[in-house]
Amino acid sequence: MPIQEEATVVVPSEDPVKSKKEEEKEKEKLADGKDDNKGEGEELSEEDLQLRNELEMLVERLREPDHSLYKPALETMRGLIRTSTSSMTSVPKPLKFLRPYYPELQELYEKFAGSVEDKGLFADILSVLSMTYSTPLAGHTTLTYRLDSPHPSPPGDWGHEYVLHLASELGAEYSARADKGDSPSSPEMQKLSELAEECAKWFLGHNAEADAVDLLAECECIGKLADLVDTVNYARVGRYMVSCVSLLIPPDDIAFLRTAHDIYLRQSRLPEAIALAIRLNDPTLIRADFNTPANPHMRQQLAFIIARSQIPLVWLAENPEEAATDDVLTSLPEDLVSCLSNINLSTHFKAFGKELGVTDPRSLEDIYKSHLEPSSARSVPAQGVDSARQNLAGTFVNAFVNVGFGNDKMIAEVEEGQSWIYKNKDHGMMSAAASLGVSMLWDTEVGLGQIDKYTYSEEEYIKAGAFMAMGILHTSVRTEIDAPIALLTEQIENKSVPLRTGAIVGLGFAYASTHRSDVLAILLPLVAEETLTMSLAALAALSLGFVFVGSCNGEIAGTILQTMMEREPTQLTDKWSRFMALGLALLYLGRQEAADATIETLRAIEHPLAKQAQILVDICAYAGTSNVLKVQQMLHYCTDHITKEDKKDEPAEAPAEGSAGQANEEKKDDDDTFQAFAVLGIGLVAMGEDVGAEMSLRTFNHLMHYGEPIIRRAVPLALGLLSTSNPQLPLLDILSKYSHDSDLDVAANSIFAMGLIGAGTNNARLAQMLRQLAGYYGKEPDCLFVTRVAQGLVNAGKGTVTLNPFFQDRGMMSLPAVAGILTTLIAFIDAKSFILDKSHWMLYYLIPAMYPRFLITLDEELKPLPITVRVGQAVDVVGQAGKPRTISGFQTYQTPVRLATTERAELATEEYIPFASVLEGLVILEKNPGWEDEKMDI
Repeated sequence: MPIQEEATVVVPSEDPVKSKKEEEKEKEKLADGKDDNKGEGEELSEEDLQLRNELEMLVERLREPDHSLYKPALETMRGLIRTSTSSMTSVPKPLKFLRPYYPELQELYEKFAGSVEDKGLFADILSVLSMTYSTPLAGHTTLTYRLDSPHPSPPGDWGHEYVLHLASELGAEYSARADKGDSPSSPEMQKLSELAEECAKWFLGHNAEADAVDLLAECECIGKLADLVDTVNYARVGRYMVSCVSLLIPPDDIAFLRTAHDIYLRQSRLPEAIALAIRLNDPTLIRADFNTPANPHMRQQLAFIIARSQIPLVWLAENPEEAATDDVLTSLPEDLVSCLSNINLSTHFKAFGKELGVTDPRSLEDIYKSHLEPSSARSVPAQGVDSARQNLAGTFVNAFVNVGFGNDKMIAEVEEGQSWIYKNKDHGMMSAAASLGVSMLWDTEVGLGQIDKYTYSEEEYIKAGAFMAMGILHTSVRTEIDAPIALLTEQIENKSVPLRTGAIVGLGFAYASTHRSDVLAILLPLVAEETLTMSLAALAALSLGFVFVGSCNGEIAGTILQTMMEREPTQLTDKWSRFMALGLALLYLGRQEAADATIETLRAIEHPLAKQAQILVDICAYAGTSNVLKVQQMLHYCTDHITKEDKKDEPAEAPAEGSAGQANEEKKDDDDTFQAFAVLGIGLVAMGEDVGAEMSLRTFNHLMHYGEPIIRRAVPLALGLLSTSNPQLPLLDILSKYSHDSDLDVAANSIFAMGLIGAGTNNARLAQMLRQLAGYYGKEPDCLFVTRVAQGLVNAGKGTVTLNPFFQDRGMMSLPAVAGILTTLIAFIDAKSFILDKSHWMLYYLIPAMYPRFLITLDEELKPLPITVRVGQAVDVVGQAGKPRTISGFQTYQTPVRLATTERAELATEEYIPFASVLEGLVILEKNPGWEDEKMDI
């Protein structure tokens, strides 16, 4: 049989006959006046048919050679389009009927022979019609025709949709021209800017503030916004702009802050304005804002905000570089001085504690609750754990729990010789004596007398601890006596290392963020002195970093860089050298590009310390900015090192796991340390914004899985930094898992991070986790010590203080607080060399971050005024229509009240008007003059 050949039949995807039939039907529909967009066979209404015929007639008139017909035809067409676009639920009929004639109208426009005025009107109509016909290939036709018109009508006359469409093309066109290199001052760019301003004005008048801000930002003229806002929309514009800052890169973020500041200032919203001036770190703006109000009570409220943010008081002088703090304070009225100096902070805090019923001192057993631990664990400490180490842990727990109340039964209110200090050995006595400063925190009147008696002790460790306590006592507080500098200066030259250490650290605590030149003169020679041990030089640099935090002080930076270049490489390899690098980094905290020159200088230094310093300066400069590029850069440091070490994986892992302290591996560990700083950097940069913080969790998960031991050690600390004093369940679960890690360094750091996340919250779930860990690590003295410290932190201030560096509704960042937390975390990266060795006193670096988490309302004489407030979870209302609720799930309390990190308060009635924009900390109220009348009407 012959083989049949296969035949190939080509079948088109669409039926050609059917398509021809459809075309014929379409023609019939059009001929019969049926609407192609309506249901099959449905005819146009009489009105629509009349409108379509009228529009066709108008187009026909534009084809005529008689010029006198053009103007009436165009005006009629404009009228028909405008009446239809005023309310837009679907494509307007005139635009729909004119769409088939668009190409023809374009040709008529090109050949148009009428007057200039008529041509402008024609261009206006084509600009609107382009909305229905614009394609990517067609270009920005709406904008092009708009710009062609010599006297275009206001954009809003054509409706909301037209303005939106025009704004989108306007932004794209401006960006395209800027990319080509067009100058902003060129006539074309100026024309675009003017049109953007016109559209923005319309947006602001029609509740589309976000669109206005976005358009002006795209056209690089955000500064013009301050002239366009009014009393109705300034609040919504300001909120939106401030919320955008964390999503922008420099210099746009600074431009947004400055514009928002101008808007608030013009509307006389001084609390909001000074908050943004402090965020900008601009002494001139802060001074101008502080001196603006005529109302003395408003100035007092601004003084409370300045005191909370701990900015240098010299910034309030005309010449901050030449002025001294004392000169500033003497030139101001007494009531303002007391507000700026935080003198009454201790009084308010103790009254707050009394109101909450937590003034009675807590014992260690109240915190540990050993009876709740597993019975097998309770008997372990007596057998396997060093009692001195447990006493030392008790020192920190007692200090943190009873912070600021000054009445604990172990150190403050005991007879001479019976003090807990004497239950510690050597260096333990130093931490125990320093804890007196924590217990007496902010209460300089009583505290000085209590601490003074220990400065005459024969035991040098107790004396050193007393000097440190002197500094801790004055944290966040300025006094007329100025005791720390008077008492500690002479000890700087003492031959005893512990005494010098106590004095240097004490000065750093007492004058954090004051920019005091007299402290600079005392400490700077220690940094430059080559014969001094690295530990003292590094601590002097760190204290200078605290005193001049965020100042970009060139003299200190130059001295530290010079020291790094001139010291012997063996000295720079010392474990303390990282704190010299941190001292340099703190000078640039939050200053972004200002650190670039220092980073370039560090690149020229070959020693591994320079790379650590480079990363520290970089992450501090962008702390809390949520800058994505910096996070990527830090991740690159983490992966980059792994790539290099791939070939020698095995020898690299062995020493890092077990014998990190061995001399022959010391250099290797120092080379590794920069990675740990990079991990902390991710947390430090991302902590300012919720979305960035959430995204970084996934990154940390990957680093924990695939990172080397030094990276894994730093990940829990970075998690603690992300959510300080804000216990979130997902984070607690992650850290609980890491706290049982086979690497005890990771476990210890995880436990400390748990304490940091729950600091001052009394979180019951976290307390239960830590009790279980105390039983689990009963035979591991290091982990048990850290667990006890974490228990103390969770109960810090008996639930009345916070360590979170953000305040004013999480809109402002306290630089000394960030510096203190970061210093403690860097000590924990190599905990066995610092916290778990003889430098456990470094835990006190958390104290500059401690602040009461209260809301106390005051009357106009600054006396407590109990009123009713609602406290609930803060709700983000940026961009929401109307007046939405700013809190949810609220409860009603009488002030003073305690506020958690994510909570917000609002007044329950309108009886009083607050001077502050955010109800947090100390708030002054004035009586609402219209309240009585309203009450009578009701």
